[in-house]
Amino acid sequence: MQIPKEIKLYCEKCKTHKPHTLKQFKAGQKRTMGEHTRKHEAKHVAGYGGKARHTIPKKKQGKRPTYMGTCTVCGRKTYYIAGCRTKKQAELI
Repeated sequence: MQIPKEIKLYCEKCKTHKPHTLKQFKAGQKRTMGEHTRKHEAKHVAGYGGKARHTIPKKKQGKRPTYMGTCTVCGRKTYYIAGCRTKKQAELI
């Protein structure tokens, strides 16, 4: 799947549609003492408990690639999520 590097998106600061440059979104580092992390360690990692629940194997779906759009006029950033799921890695052209 190929996506252009610059597309027109709505900018909330400019209140109009302006060209935005796209970059692949990457999440930041997770907090080591976050609530989910502590619960996960207590259930799954600590002790001799093994798995907390048995999961049923499912058919894996492709991910919807997420991008950060930066307004070329004011510099405000917004999320842009592609409309379809892709098995292949999406690339900017």
